[in-house]
Amino acid sequence: MTSERTTPGRLPLDADDLALAPETGTGSLRLDLARRVSAEALGTAFLVAAVIGSGIMATQLSPDDVGLQLLENAFATMGALIGLILVFATVSGAHFNPVVTVLDRLLGSISTGDAVAYVCAQVLGGCAGAVLANLMFELPAIELSTKDRSSPALWLSEVVATVGLLLVIHGCVRTGRAAVVPFAVGLWIGGAYWFTSSTSFANPAVTIARTLSDTFAGIAPASVPPFIVAQVVGMFAGWGLVLWFFPEPTPDPLPDRTPTEESSP
Repeated sequence: MTSERTTPGRLPLDADDLALAPETGTGSLRLDLARRVSAEALGTAFLVAAVIGSGIMATQLSPDDVGLQLLENAFATMGALIGLILVFATVSGAHFNPVVTVLDRLLGSISTGDAVAYVCAQVLGGCAGAVLANLMFELPAIELSTKDRSSPALWLSEVVATVGLLLVIHGCVRTGRAAVVPFAVGLWIGGAYWFTSSTSFANPAVTIARTLSDTFAGIAPASVPPFIVAQVVGMFAGWGLVLWFFPEPTPDPLPDRTPTEESSP
């Protein structure tokens, strides 16, 4: 990391720093694409397994208390997400989320080819994680969810959750606090489980994967398209807010040159 600048209105990081930081780049280890894509797939698989698996466990342990089920689900997801970002941040950037990856592409810290590969890996990895969670609890490997999640309030919640997630990431990284990103992201998602009516999916890959489990954390396939649209809307809103609050570093202005004496002919 570069040292913080003291010039007013300037960010401590430049484009090179952002390209290596957690969730705004592709990992400080500068590994080849195959390793980075593998990390995105595995990380997203573990994340989805944590979301669905903890939901199943919560319904088994607390069958008559939905609030307690949500609390257990939120804490497990939060802990898994923090751990996964800590593990894979230097390997791939630990995106685990297409809106994070696409925003990075819009901001120029990842190439188009890498972004496409990341998104494909996240979706496939997430689906594998859903199958894994089902199998760990002796459920059918694939069982399409029947849990309808469809209302304007839920869609608005997804916009809010996605905007907040992106602001948390870029607000930390772009002000020189990349080390706290795993904890900030985990805390945001854990909190948003409770203050959004949608329980904060904020992730198209996770949303798609959750259709494969007819359990507490599932979502019916018919409910997915509006959720993803809301998440994309949140991504574009987040893009604008990131640029507004944390503008790209600009070159230092040239010093003023005030002539001290007339030049001789």
